[in-house]
Amino acid sequence: MSLVHGYVIDHQTGQPLEAKVHVLDAGGRPVFPADAIRKVGPGLSGFYTDGEFTVDVPTGFTTIAVERGTEYEPLETTIRVDFGQPTELTLPLRRWTRLPEMGWYPGNTHIHYDEHEDRPDERLRLDPRVHDLHVTVVSILQRGDMAYATNTYPVGLLTDFTSAHHVVDCGEENRHNQAAWEIGYGHVIFLRLVEPVLPISRGVLVDDGDPDYPPLCYACDEARRQRGLAIWCHNGIGMEAPVAAILGKLDAFNLFDPYWVNPQEFQIWYHLLNCGIHLPASTGSDWYICSNNRVYVQVEGTFSYETWLEGLQAGRTFITNGPALFIRVDDSRPGDTIFGGRNGRLEIEITWQSHYPIDSVELVYNGQVMSSQSFPEGNQSGVWRIPLTAQEDGWLAARVFSTRRDSFYQPVFAHTSPVWVHVGNPSVACASSAALLVKSLDEAVGWVRTSGKFDAMRQQAEVLGLFERAKSAYRELL
Repeated sequence: MSLVHGYVIDHQTGQPLEAKVHVLDAGGRPVFPADAIRKVGPGLSGFYTDGEFTVDVPTGFTTIAVERGTEYEPLETTIRVDFGQPTELTLPLRRWTRLPEMGWYPGNTHIHYDEHEDRPDERLRLDPRVHDLHVTVVSILQRGDMAYATNTYPVGLLTDFTSAHHVVDCGEENRHNQAAWEIGYGHVIFLRLVEPVLPISRGVLVDDGDPDYPPLCYACDEARRQRGLAIWCHNGIGMEAPVAAILGKLDAFNLFDPYWVNPQEFQIWYHLLNCGIHLPASTGSDWYICSNNRVYVQVEGTFSYETWLEGLQAGRTFITNGPALFIRVDDSRPGDTIFGGRNGRLEIEITWQSHYPIDSVELVYNGQVMSSQSFPEGNQSGVWRIPLTAQEDGWLAARVFSTRRDSFYQPVFAHTSPVWVHVGNPSVACASSAALLVKSLDEAVGWVRTSGKFDAMRQQAEVLGLFERAKSAYRELL
């Protein structure tokens, strides 16, 4: 066995970098320092380093891969280790893009550490830097009496972990399931809280006798009273998602927390957008940082948590696990609304850049792919200009896909938030999406009436009243 000493530095400045390291010995087995914070999630096994690490490996060839966030090019090298001879090597990471210099700052809005994490402080100090996140949000949650490690943090800004370039907030995941592992009303994340929103959970997440009350809309109202933000989780899963959306309770919509699977996961969000509900795209990784998912927010002026949240609420976002993706419609950007006459002609520009080659880029108009480009050999950057005659109201967004996979073995993707278009002609998609959401709410009302548990008829009546208000709002769009 022999020691390998590694030093991870920035290629340009020569400064040490916190990073994620994967070491494979001659037999292809992962090797870790004894006291390392280990990577969590699928894909390559690895560990965190603050810029310097030492591993003990057997004689022969050792492969070392290093990465930091998604804006640095991963580095891989294979070295020969001789018996009893220490080896030193410097591992310079080169940055392929600098999005913060363009006003775009990455964040992860949904993270928990489970009850098995015994070094949460060390992990939380390294997570924002290893994954190169300007905003990191961990959240308290309740599932029975399970003692999640991140539940030990108080809600609010965690000043011990926060610096000028890395904000760490402790929020809350407010939840309801209709059965032990079956989502009921749904899950919603709160950011920038002053104090916990109670109850954190209701129904079977507390115990078998706990009522399915209060609804999550009430919790969103309380979070808003504290100037908090409410973000729906898990691609809109949950019977109350259409209710909270149409009644204006939400600030953003988390997609793909924790993993992207297929384009169908966009569909609930698309239906809500088709109904004219302005819901910016956001994302997170849920259990630890188990994927490269991040939301980039365009900040006006100097970066701070306040300016980042303002950009998120305004819809100036794209979500990604790697590629940088931008859309302009005339002179407008995501979150903006373009007003024009019928059959208004628009000039659309989609720009992308990616370390991993992408296979396709698509323009989405009211939930349908209006135009696309494919790259059988892969493509790492480009500008695509598309003229479009907007014949109905709605929204436009861009998305990219790839069969290439990152070190978490996740397919590469990105999606912008929408640019809104108003030409005075209601879209066909609006009515069809509204009809689908009314049908889903009819099913939810049936569950509340026949299966929901309540301590008083008043509680059931309040929940039914919310759902009926939402149904009425969607029926007006038919």
